[in-house]
Amino acid sequence: MKISAEQVKALRKETGLSVMECKKALEETGGDHQKALERLKVLGLQMVKDKSSRETHEGRVGAYIHTNGRIGVLVEVNCESDFVARTDDFQDLVKNLCLQVTATNPAWVDRESVPEKVVEEQKRLIQQQFCVDKPAEVAEKILNGKLEDFYQQHVLLEQKFIRDESLRVKDYLSQKVAKLGENIRVRRFVRFALGE
Repeated sequence: MKISAEQVKALRKETGLSVMECKKALEETGGDHQKALERLKVLGLQMVKDKSSRETHEGRVGAYIHTNGRIGVLVEVNCESDFVARTDDFQDLVKNLCLQVTATNPAWVDRESVPEKVVEEQKRLIQQQFCVDKPAEVAEKILNGKLEDFYQQHVLLEQKFIRDESLRVKDYLSQKVAKLGENIRVRRFVRFALGE
């Protein structure tokens, strides 16, 4: 089947992946845009997994001051090369992460950053409030669900992405890794609010 340049361009625009990867996915799926998109998502996830162990010593510190001057944010995002750190896509990522932290006020970057003491305290509170007199399997489901809600509220990478709520921040980050071809990591952030 002949794949048109318009089909490749449309898929590339949606995924940000290379022309060759998009064309290959369309050829493998007989020109079916949706199936090619699914195939590229799997490829993107594999790329993220493959790159996740690579060192990230370059990057940028992004800064954002909310228009009324009452909130300020600094976010450090690392990548593998200065070349990628200077691209518009990377700069856009850093800017969007600054906006995310400004809007949602997370406490930690990822689940691993949440102190075990805090997790145990949350579990205790959830069990006291929601799990009393419940069968063990029901209580476990409630505990896991409420703990997941806690992570989605307080952990940056687990939050819904403010610019597209169908994605979590970690999914948005994975898209950028797939597009830019390098490991990217949110190292740290700080949020200042006047009077806090």
